[in-house]
Amino acid sequence: MKITIEYESSWRNSFLDGSNNEQIPKNGRKYVGSIQALKDKGENNYIKRTVSKDTVMGILNRLIGEQRKLYDVRQDKNYYLQDIEDTLTDIDIIDNTQLSNEVIYLRNISGNTDPSSFTGVIKLNDPWLSVNYAFRFWKILWFNLEELINFICDEKYSNDEVTPILDPLIILKRLEDVKKEKPVASYLALDKACGILQDKYPKFKLQKAGDKVSLLSIYCASLYLQLDRLSEKFDTSEIRAPKGGLTGISHNGFTPKNIMERFTSGKQKIVWGNPYIKPDFINGEGKFNRILTKANGTLEINLNISEEQAKDLEQKILDAGVSSFYLGKKGLAYVTKIDTRENS
Repeated sequence: MKITIEYESSWRNSFLDGSNNEQIPKNGRKYVGSIQALKDKGENNYIKRTVSKDTVMGILNRLIGEQRKLYDVRQDKNYYLQDIEDTLTDIDIIDNTQLSNEVIYLRNISGNTDPSSFTGVIKLNDPWLSVNYAFRFWKILWFNLEELINFICDEKYSNDEVTPILDPLIILKRLEDVKKEKPVASYLALDKACGILQDKYPKFKLQKAGDKVSLLSIYCASLYLQLDRLSEKFDTSEIRAPKGGLTGISHNGFTPKNIMERFTSGKQKIVWGNPYIKPDFINGEGKFNRILTKANGTLEINLNISEEQAKDLEQKILDAGVSSFYLGKKGLAYVTKIDTRENS
């Protein structure tokens, strides 16, 4: 038996993790089409799809009127297509396809927030900026590396010539500037300062790249060091978060949206969607963007069943009356021919 299907604009990417061969988790499969997920270098969230045995079995179940997920259908003791699935192989699936690429905009209703944006009016009367020790606290970010090392190693060290600018956006920009600074080669004084921070703060993790050291975690941990030193002279509870830390700033880094939430009248900015673009890099080729793959073509499904079984399957397909359906994700697919003769 041979079933011929034509399809248009079939999407060949998946925006959810996991597999159709597994039971759907209680909270659903994770959405990996967001801009943050696509930029995550630690995870392969750009997922390509091709027509597989699972795809074909999903199509056949849909054609006979089955509405359940393929995983659930396969658990049924009276699974009608079990014999077909047992004999179907990749050789029996012929996908004559033409591929193209397209930039699409995906709607994201999962409630994700933009990590670098905020909403509302900026407030300048927050205790972070108005307490009488604010200058002494924030000037740590304006220290150069030598001054920062002296501050860490000597609790009496103070440089009154360093004057911070107490503005939320400028403080955030200063943190961004520190983050962009190139790692520096490790040396004795720097190692000593990092050792002090590691002994005092177990959460502090020195970011290394070979024999070089990233500065961001050192500056962030130094803010906590200054906060603890100031706590010996002042009541610092009003600038601390409920758990005792600093809102949006950890011992190793910072999150812009959490910092600005403290300084604004609005809530965190919700992301409603993004273009589906995956930045990538290949040695010898350089940087490029991966985008959505679309396919048009014809799918031939060869089933190794008797003519009697083929006619029974054909009748069930006709009775269900499914005129068009998805092949994979999106697009339009429809059956153009059913040949019930046994395959030679």
